[in-house]
Amino acid sequence: MSRYVINILASQDLDEIADYFVENSLEAGERFFRAFNRKCQQLVAFPNSGRSHTAIHPELRGLSLEGYIIFYRTMDDGIEILRVVSGRRDFPSLFEESN
Repeated sequence: MSRYVINILASQDLDEIADYFVENSLEAGERFFRAFNRKCQQLVAFPNSGRSHTAIHPELRGLSLEGYIIFYRTMDDGIEILRVVSGRRDFPSLFEESN
């Protein structure tokens, strides 16, 4: 595995997170996005390190990051980031449209 891709929904999630940090703390936002990149690189190297969420959606895994969950799936050549959402959200409802 060698790469990660961010799908459109995850990209929108990250835009919303960035907007929050622009309003509240650019420094905290920079730290968050550096940590996000490190977590994604970790997932590329160790794709099964995240928790399985197959009860919600087949092949779904998640890894926590500062109160958020990075939801992803493995691919032949890396991982796909599906969503990046608050750990307080109703996870099954996030993936109902995908089922």
